[in-house]
Amino acid sequence: MTTSLVDAESLLALEIGSVTTRAVLFDVVEGRYRYLGAGSAPTTAGAPFHNIIDGVRNALNQLQEVSGRTFIGADGQLMIPARPDGTGVDACVASLSVGPPLKVLAVGLLEDVSTESAQNLATTTYAHVIETMSLNDRRKTTARLDNILRLRPDLIIVAGGIEKGASQSVLSILESVGLACGVLPKEQRPEVLFAGNSALVKDVQQTLGTLASLQIAPNVRPTLDIEQLTPAQPALAQVFRHVRARQIRGVQEVDLWTGRKLMPSAMAFGRTIRYVSMEFPKKGVLGVDVGASATTIASAFAGDLILSVQSRLGLGENLPGILSLCSPDDILRWLPIELSADKLRDYIYNKSLYPASIPITEEELLIEQALATQAMYLAVRQARKSYPSSVHAPLPGLLPSFEPIIATGSVLTQAPKRGQALLTLLNALQPTGVTTIALDRNNLAAMLGAASGKNQYLVVQSLDATNFYNLATVISPVGQANPGTPVLHVRMTLPGGHETSREVKFGALEVLELPMGQTATLRLQPLHRFDVGMGGPGVGGNAVVTGGECGVIIDARGRPIRLNQEPPMRMEQIKKWRAVLRA
Repeated sequence: MTTSLVDAESLLALEIGSVTTRAVLFDVVEGRYRYLGAGSAPTTAGAPFHNIIDGVRNALNQLQEVSGRTFIGADGQLMIPARPDGTGVDACVASLSVGPPLKVLAVGLLEDVSTESAQNLATTTYAHVIETMSLNDRRKTTARLDNILRLRPDLIIVAGGIEKGASQSVLSILESVGLACGVLPKEQRPEVLFAGNSALVKDVQQTLGTLASLQIAPNVRPTLDIEQLTPAQPALAQVFRHVRARQIRGVQEVDLWTGRKLMPSAMAFGRTIRYVSMEFPKKGVLGVDVGASATTIASAFAGDLILSVQSRLGLGENLPGILSLCSPDDILRWLPIELSADKLRDYIYNKSLYPASIPITEEELLIEQALATQAMYLAVRQARKSYPSSVHAPLPGLLPSFEPIIATGSVLTQAPKRGQALLTLLNALQPTGVTTIALDRNNLAAMLGAASGKNQYLVVQSLDATNFYNLATVISPVGQANPGTPVLHVRMTLPGGHETSREVKFGALEVLELPMGQTATLRLQPLHRFDVGMGGPGVGGNAVVTGGECGVIIDARGRPIRLNQEPPMRMEQIKKWRAVLRA
């Protein structure tokens, strides 16, 4: 895309995380948008600043030093648009993940229909459902009122009533919401998001419009068998901005810089994955963001996005939440060293108190990567429950075949060795079939998603190998066999005609050496009715692959991966895998 086809505007992207605030500059160089530089600084939402603007300005100061440009004027404000002398920037976008999970009350008619959809909508942002309310619970209005006043939710999501369906029942359950909002002081009232029967919008506005900050969204459950969350997400993003502006100083100022388009980082990340999926319509695209505030799984199938944000699986302040979802042994199983459950708990709680701390010993690094493995393992299995029935996996409980898988998060991008990041992803996600695993090396995915609403060209031209780094092509045959049984025959043909062949045994993790960026044709022939994603059990075929930094990986460890039950043998097993991937 040449500059003649591009509205050549410079763009500043901000990402305000719970630990780090980043500022990135994009501009046109030689006819293409380029990532020109970045600045970062600790986020200042907490003590002693209690204002995110300080961290934003510190990140911008660093970016100014790197780029040689000036962005902040004498009045301390961002200069938009750019000035003739080259100072300032033409546009600004921002995403935000800092702050505690929103406390959400999910309201619906039926617990396993509309109430469930309200809960599912909440999981598309940084939120925690603290209570549900439906006709099924049979509580009286006074009991519901007391519950709302006791819990003090930040947000009440109201679903219910399919299109042309129930109306009076929805209004009666809203009575408790209205009473609670009327009793609470104005500054303590929850936000209300109505995503139910569109025929009730006027009635809902009359009931709640003067009592709460009310947002209206398209019905998340228009029929009994159809759930549509994506159309409601812009309204949810607006609610998110309102709540964060009340909780954290500086949010409103950044929102103004963006033209009131500040986005939750998870939603921005999902936008990027959705965009990539439209370029790869034959398979789905999987995005994984392991952050300090949450682990986000974005799955997109030909443009249809399924977003799952697991706030209890963040690696920062929320880290103790992982222990509510699994046992210490579930985390310890990924370690190649012996560690007690008590020592693991100590690390988890210390990390939650000092989320900006980084591992300084080999043991701490291994613990951090084991926690990331388990967080992704749990998050992707939760996300998988929302996949449509049209998406097929080779066996129940496994992921479908994705192309590509895109991963981001400092625990992966800043791993001392690329093999460590790759093994963490393979153990956690356990992909199937043939897939490329790409690493968002500059952590740009959320920024590009935020930018997509302002500049599509920038997004298209930034989704390249310089920013999204090819870790490896991975072939994962799926089936059951005894360890040591041959399950896959592989023949690799290089462009010059040179061929190598290999027989892969069940339980093995092997590397085919293929230099970074070089292509080769693989002839895959599964044995014993193993499935490599080419049409079913026992069906083989050709795949053109590109070498990543870790080459081409054959992961024949089985799905799910079989870990030895004896700790000493399991640790040796993991050490061997690390050696294979040079981790």
